[in-house]
Amino acid sequence: MISFCICLSVLIIGYFLYGKITERIFGIDKNAVTPAHRMYDGVDFVPLKGYKIFIIQFLNIAGLGPIFGAIMGAKFGTASFLWITLGSVFIGAVHDYIPGMISLRKNGETLPEIHGMYLGKYVREIMRIFMIILTVLVGVVFVVGPATLLTTITPEFFNLTFWIIVIFIYYLLATLLPIDKIIGKIYPIFGFFLLIMAVGILFSIFYYKPELPEFWDGMSNLHPFAKSNPIFPIMFITIACGAVSGFHSTQSTLMSRCMTSEKQGRPVFYGAMITEGIVALIWAAAATYFFHHTEAGKELYVNGNPTLVVSLITQTWMGRIGSVLAVLGVVFAPISTGDTAFRMGRIMVAELFHFDQKPIKNRLVISIPMFAIAIMVLIWSVTDKNGFDTIWRYFAWGNQFLAMVTLWASTIYLVMEKKFYWITFLPAIFMTMVTTTFLFIAEKEGFGLSPVIAYSIGVLITLFCTTLFLNWKHKYNKGRI
Repeated sequence: MISFCICLSVLIIGYFLYGKITERIFGIDKNAVTPAHRMYDGVDFVPLKGYKIFIIQFLNIAGLGPIFGAIMGAKFGTASFLWITLGSVFIGAVHDYIPGMISLRKNGETLPEIHGMYLGKYVREIMRIFMIILTVLVGVVFVVGPATLLTTITPEFFNLTFWIIVIFIYYLLATLLPIDKIIGKIYPIFGFFLLIMAVGILFSIFYYKPELPEFWDGMSNLHPFAKSNPIFPIMFITIACGAVSGFHSTQSTLMSRCMTSEKQGRPVFYGAMITEGIVALIWAAAATYFFHHTEAGKELYVNGNPTLVVSLITQTWMGRIGSVLAVLGVVFAPISTGDTAFRMGRIMVAELFHFDQKPIKNRLVISIPMFAIAIMVLIWSVTDKNGFDTIWRYFAWGNQFLAMVTLWASTIYLVMEKKFYWITFLPAIFMTMVTTTFLFIAEKEGFGLSPVIAYSIGVLITLFCTTLFLNWKHKYNKGRI
């Protein structure tokens, strides 16, 4: 319990201390006119109040990742607490803040455009296609999860198919309509339920005082299949959104189009990630206790679906009414991520084909084919018994790969602006090692090579990327580029 409290304190202190350091390194201009005012279009560039932007950003990034990812990550033991805490403060929040602020300075440009500015036009086109695919995967993943949870708290005739259709209809409306018409109005309600969920589980932890592992007990790998799931890099991919996620930065650029001041950057970008880290830590702690100290939890520890773990925790600790409210919070989190994922996908496709998005017919031309593809992928994921798990694994790796690329782009930006670039340089190196090693060591998602070979290849690729950057930096400082 002491280790949990330490991690919770570090997350909160990290926002005020390291968040302020990050803000000072970037250097905000309190008097700058933001894109929301300068480029207002009534659809995507719309000024919103600060608290609404924070709620939207938090809900955009807090999908199933900090809940399902944290539950699956808890199987690794106390090391998950450490990654969620340090990853959120020193990598995830910085990763969300820097590209969000760059977008704010660059007319609300999307992430592929930012990649293009600092990594080259070929990277921009590759990452644009990659991110369009990723946003569709996010939308699919965040349909099945909430739909499944809703079937656990509603009558039987409201089956999985019914809820999938309802959620897809909502996604289509949220993708097409101006951001202040649905998202700006309904998100405060979603946020209320998400807050109840997080506070309810946190209160339960302090009320029941469950027996939680401590750092000084050791941080050995407790995963039931530890041999094929080493902590590094599998845990760092599994937890994903609870510590760092490339998808977050796509949402940061979306919110940069609604901000009215650069002062909002730290609470919106950095603060939302820290809040998500707190949510992930809460669920990781709860899952850790249930996995090792309850009979039902021990069964789920080996072969458990995260949905069942959520149900077990909420019903045991919060009763019937409390569990329904908590599950609604868990439901609204991924729904509020899925809708903006499709919205960002629409915007990126529009940029790819230079398609004006002010007329609704133009939005329909892009949205209908995108949703048709998503529905086909969804049907496959539901009918294939391993379909959802496969999509989730590639979604998680894609998240971390995107974070790696974004951290390198942010580092180059800071060098060009003559700012302290180490704040993103070290995280970029670390995430390069994580994503490349995972690709070669993972049995199902990657090449399934032996740890020695996989780690060796990961080190070589990481050294190559680092050397490439340092060589560019040397030439840039000498004025050769």
